[in-house]
Amino acid sequence: MSFIDNVEIPRKTMVLFFVVDTSGSMYGDKIGALNDAIRETVPDLKELSENNADAKIKIATLQFDTHIQWLTSEPIDSENFVWNDLEAGGLTSLGAALYELKDKLSTKKFMKEAVGSFAPVIILLSDGAPTDDYKTALNEIKRNNWFKHAIKVAIAIGNDADKNVLAEVVGSPEAVIDVHGKEALKKLIRFVSVTSSQVNSKSSGVDDTTKSEKVIDQIKEFVDTENINDIGDDEW
Repeated sequence: MSFIDNVEIPRKTMVLFFVVDTSGSMYGDKIGALNDAIRETVPDLKELSENNADAKIKIATLQFDTHIQWLTSEPIDSENFVWNDLEAGGLTSLGAALYELKDKLSTKKFMKEAVGSFAPVIILLSDGAPTDDYKTALNEIKRNNWFKHAIKVAIAIGNDADKNVLAEVVGSPEAVIDVHGKEALKKLIRFVSVTSSQVNSKSSGVDDTTKSEKVIDQIKEFVDTENINDIGDDEW
């Protein structure tokens, strides 16, 4: 066996960002189902990362209500990530969340891996409408190259979610998936998280736009095949 056979090839990093609305309207079944879904998804992301020759997957979570808070001070390897349940209360400060996300989408902060990083995955979950000036913040973050190239998906929770605003943030109405019950939400969060990470953490030779289109196509097929909003639980 040659020396090179014993050398571990360094992998890039791909960060999965959960950007979670924890305003008061999320109280109860919504935040409970979201907590359950992400907790149950973490082992799948860990397995995906362990078996990925191209990239290790890290997780970062930003919650926004009246206040903005990261669950951890930096992205955590999926192998070591532990989900701590979120609680709901307060207003929907989406604009402040976008400013905070933009600040961390930098090689000096959350994208500072020495080996390099794939474009991130950003999953936005919300059940309402912004209560602050999100448009100015959105114009700012749209100039961020990490944000431009990220796979961005929004999950609109319930009938009161402002899907037009979510589409503005993620760049397309096609990337906004609506959901109306707790079991449907759990299934959707799991599928979107794993599928987006799987597609975006591979050196496939295709550009980021093509990766995004592939993810959206797979999500739409899943929603149609699973009848995601007709699985029997009560609507919110």
